[in-house]
Amino acid sequence: MVVPSIRFFGRRKGKGLTPSRQKLLDNLLPQVLMTKEKASVLPKAFGVPVNQVWLEIGFGGGEHLAELALKNPHVGILGAEPFINGVASLLAHLNGSHRYPRAELGLEENRTDNVRIWPDDIRLLFPSFPDKSFKRIFVLYPDPWPKARHAERRFINMTNLPELYRLLSDDGELIVATDLTGYADWVKEQTQIFDKFHQVNKDQHVAPKDWVPTRYEQKGIKAGRHPNYFIFCKKSEKSA
Repeated sequence: MVVPSIRFFGRRKGKGLTPSRQKLLDNLLPQVLMTKEKASVLPKAFGVPVNQVWLEIGFGGGEHLAELALKNPHVGILGAEPFINGVASLLAHLNGSHRYPRAELGLEENRTDNVRIWPDDIRLLFPSFPDKSFKRIFVLYPDPWPKARHAERRFINMTNLPELYRLLSDDGELIVATDLTGYADWVKEQTQIFDKFHQVNKDQHVAPKDWVPTRYEQKGIKAGRHPNYFIFCKKSEKSA
């Protein structure tokens, strides 16, 4: 089997990291790092027993993932983010140093060891995951690639949707959010073409009940943009 090459588009690193965040990358990241070997044995990849596993693809600054993990200590949450500054930001949330300076480089005292981080393109890890690995998959405010010639770079596409379908449990949810009308229309179009997901939320402008706003989302709302939320479930194999 020939594995197709994966081209990554986007930033890997932004402005220089502070010494404290570099220390978190050097010390905390190895403790919570996801590997291909661990991906193949989910949910045993976490430091505590978990009853299900969630995946957030492109977690940005990590505030959404960190809050979900805190509220759901018995859920294992895997976050994937190639942007190293975003990885450092999530580590600071897990460590507590995003609020106040801490000398300790481990997890904050009130946290369980239920987060794992893949600091790279999630597509590199797809082949390692068993089928139906995740109860929830989040794709929140992905890069919109607004130019028509770049549309193929959008994460929600006909290449990735079959993998998301394979990895989602039969009773799971794929949750997509965007505040750009063009991308919202793209999500509808691509999922209709793929035709193995069905949207279960009636009003895409109402956030899910347990929603944790991202920093990007809050910034967009202040700028006058309106979020769109999509919750998809898998169609049964017979109906699909």
